[in-house]
Amino acid sequence: MSQTAVINIGTLVTGDLAQPVRDAEALFIEDGRIASIGSVVGFEQADQIIDASGATVGPGLIDSHCHVVIGDFTPRQNVVGFLSSYVHGGITQAISPGEIHAPGRPHDADGVVALAVFAQRSWSNYRPNGMKVHGGAVVLEPTLEPRHFRYLAEQGVRLAKFGFGRYQDPADGLPQVRAAQEVGIRVMCHSGGASIPGSKPITTEHLMLLKPDVCGHINGGPSSLDDGGILEIVRNTDLVLQIVQAGNIRSAIHIVNAALRHGAEHRIIIGSDTPTGTGVMPLGVMKTMAELSSLTNSDPAVVWAWASGVTADVYDLEAGKIEVGRPADIVVADAPWGSYGGDALGALARGDIPGISAVLIDGRIRALRSRNTPAAARQVTVTPEVGELPGSAHV
Repeated sequence: MSQTAVINIGTLVTGDLAQPVRDAEALFIEDGRIASIGSVVGFEQADQIIDASGATVGPGLIDSHCHVVIGDFTPRQNVVGFLSSYVHGGITQAISPGEIHAPGRPHDADGVVALAVFAQRSWSNYRPNGMKVHGGAVVLEPTLEPRHFRYLAEQGVRLAKFGFGRYQDPADGLPQVRAAQEVGIRVMCHSGGASIPGSKPITTEHLMLLKPDVCGHINGGPSSLDDGGILEIVRNTDLVLQIVQAGNIRSAIHIVNAALRHGAEHRIIIGSDTPTGTGVMPLGVMKTMAELSSLTNSDPAVVWAWASGVTADVYDLEAGKIEVGRPADIVVADAPWGSYGGDALGALARGDIPGISAVLIDGRIRALRSRNTPAAARQVTVTPEVGELPGSAHV
């Protein structure tokens, strides 16, 4: 049994809305899972000791809208290795909205089903830099029938995306949305204006009719719904409200403030909606966290939960909270060197992106001294020392 101790924790962010922050000196990891939280007693016996030096420790971030296609490659921007780089942005899991950027993506039922099953199998077996990618979301098309969804569910496909199929009117997709939901497949629906050639705008009226599980990029992808429509969805539905970096920042602020007024904090999740035309953004989720923490009345620890534990709850993921028994997907971060934030949460409250000094996935260090964030004011030390990890920052 291997054991890692993370000691000298300054602030422990849990990812749990019920208790976003808790007191703890240390946490212990055994065989990749969190074994205990609280006292530092016994840390000397651990095989590996990570000294957080008073920095903030929190759950790894989950990019709830990441446009993966195949392997660690995005044909949209012709970039290789972007997911490994996203780990340096604190992202330990990513959720695919369907491999919609695959060149020549099929629209016939057999091709659509085959692509979803292939992607689900591929991502189940491939973890770039340890990242857990939840891929294989079936892209809903009018050619799909209930039998196709039953087969997809049997094959382990648990995700679907609506908004890019060949429908004359998005309202025509209701039979496919319901057929997917009836077999336990969660449906994310495009929201707002058209994002790529061939797609169509999806309005508030469409969303109220379709009732997907998740309103994808409700703040725009990139064009947002109107203010009145957003308020209607916040007030009168229980739909999940996904806010993305590639969307409209004005609408993101409007959505969060409305959710806070109406007690809908548990419905907000965060994604990057990249790589797209917006580009490759390893810090896309963290940047959104900084914006929401500094431009709304949101507690930064709650915003961190939106990017971790709340997303884990929505998608029934094991990792996403600092909790005994869960996989040890962990980020150690601090105010960036020179920031007036004081710590990672203080930096977020000021709109500064924290400096990441360590990322662990299943208890294994995957990044030290992030190559994408500013340098953390307080860096971790690891005993025994580890060699330089692939892609780490040179210091």
